[in-house]
Amino acid sequence: MGQMVASAAMMEEKSTTFFPSYGPEMRGGTANCTVVVSTKEISCPIIFESDCVVAMNLPSLLKFEKTIKPGGLLLLNSSIIHQKAKRDDITVIELPANDLANELGNPLVANMIMLGAFARASKIVTEPTLETVIYNTFSKKKAALVDINVKAFGYWRDV
Repeated sequence: MGQMVASAAMMEEKSTTFFPSYGPEMRGGTANCTVVVSTKEISCPIIFESDCVVAMNLPSLLKFEKTIKPGGLLLLNSSIIHQKAKRDDITVIELPANDLANELGNPLVANMIMLGAFARASKIVTEPTLETVIYNTFSKKKAALVDINVKAFGYWRDV
């Protein structure tokens, strides 16, 4: 998701950095990344406060909720996070991403459902640009995955 947001930001001629943190978590556990998008030059990809956090699991919520700036945005995967956010100074959107992905018949598209919700709620990059990134990402060898990912991206419109 983060790499797609960074790619969309570049396509929209915004400054962006993508700072992934992958370890053994990449194979099914918790992984995270930081994406900075700005209309100004970015001097450092490291942040101490977030405008927006997407928490797909409980460890991510516990680790990153406290980093959100007052007035910021938290998107929470309520399919597997059964704890409420503790903050009342941020906007919280609870989205059952895993359940919705299962409705679509592919549990692997939960992240695309959340990406669509993120795009609509944050307005950091536009939906059409992100759709282009999805097409570009799932082209050639992964072309069979384009339709399900685009469908998942647009699946949740109630944000």
